[in-house]
Amino acid sequence: MIEAQGLRKVYGEKTAVDGVSFTVQPGKVTGFLGPNGAGKSTTMRMIMGLDRPTAGSVTVNGLPYAKHKAPLHQVGALLDAKAVHTSRSAYNHLRAMAATHGIPKKRIDEVIDMTGLSAVARKKAGGFSLGMGQRLGIANALLGDPQTLILDEPVNGLDPEGVLWVRNLARYLAREGKTVFISSHLMSEMAQTADQLIVIGRGRIIADTTVDALIESQTRKRTLVRTPDTSRLGVLLAGEGVRVDQNEPETLEVSGIDPRRIAELALENRVLVYELTPLTSSLEEAYFQLTRDEVEYHSHLESHTGQAPGPVNGAPGSGAPGTRRMSDAEAAAMEGSQR
Repeated sequence: MIEAQGLRKVYGEKTAVDGVSFTVQPGKVTGFLGPNGAGKSTTMRMIMGLDRPTAGSVTVNGLPYAKHKAPLHQVGALLDAKAVHTSRSAYNHLRAMAATHGIPKKRIDEVIDMTGLSAVARKKAGGFSLGMGQRLGIANALLGDPQTLILDEPVNGLDPEGVLWVRNLARYLAREGKTVFISSHLMSEMAQTADQLIVIGRGRIIADTTVDALIESQTRKRTLVRTPDTSRLGVLLAGEGVRVDQNEPETLEVSGIDPRRIAELALENRVLVYELTPLTSSLEEAYFQLTRDEVEYHSHLESHTGQAPGPVNGAPGSGAPGTRRMSDAEAAAMEGSQR
């Protein structure tokens, strides 16, 4: 278990972490999300005793990291995959770490096999690819069979098979009752891996909830409607709080009104509807909505030439015919691609 109470870190005039409190429970995979510069890495470094808090405290399994007599058996961490002696082989790197805790050779062989490093175990770590470096970092984190695992961007540089392996590993360890704390920018991966999410923005916790609850709280309920008479149906649906967007011919995306009421209006006015499907938002969309005011580093989008959904003529918020405004998620995604 990881427990942070009023954790704060100040560097000169910069407050990196501002009084955060949270608990990471065993038996779950907890995702740690936030924009660049939000305080994720600083928080993880304070958990591991690499940075001293300006105020507050954080414990792992009941004690500050530095007070554990055998810390590798309590917590394993991947914070920087490059933090290895580049002239050592993967095997010798792990052997040196194992020697500090009396960990037997058998365990070194186990984690090498577990992380897929058998073929390169005797090669120098300095020649490893990014993905192989990540695997070595994870092997190092697993070496002491710790009760708590802290991984900062563990799938960075991994191929699809490696990403799936990390996901399955995290969930397996959580089922074994271990505490698993993972930082990642890959929303699609967090949606499939995490049970709980802690979201930080500008050094403060802005959400501590489940994946489903976060999506539910941050996204509007939408319905996909297909009809040959989009203009007429758009006018019929218009009302306070209702938004009708046209994504493509004969297709509307409607929010602010129940799907049953859409069907009733179409039937009463003899408008043919051949599809009526509730839409489920993604974690990515919910995350961008939640953190839109927490992003510290912005780029400015002057124009966008791609097609995007725009309100139907006659519906609230309508614009020029055939135009489409970028959604918040699209704009944020474009910002991320330009960083």
